[in-house]
Amino acid sequence: MTKVQIQYSLSHEIDETVMDRIAAAHGTYGLTHIRLLPSLKDIAVEYDASRLTGEQVLAALFRAGIPVKPPQEG
Repeated sequence: MTKVQIQYSLSHEIDETVMDRIAAAHGTYGLTHIRLLPSLKDIAVEYDASRLTGEQVLAALFRAGIPVKPPQEG
């Protein structure tokens, strides 16, 4: 297992629905940990890089309904 952590900014303020979606996403294959950062505007996602790519992690977050902004290129 190769653990990788990546940070995503949320596209809107956190609420109970988003918190429920974050909790539910923990069951997603390859995602090992998702936590809300103290700013309440970002999340940290730990995943198994031997199972998922960064693009697959982002897609899984979108499918789970977690409002994240795609990372900026460049």
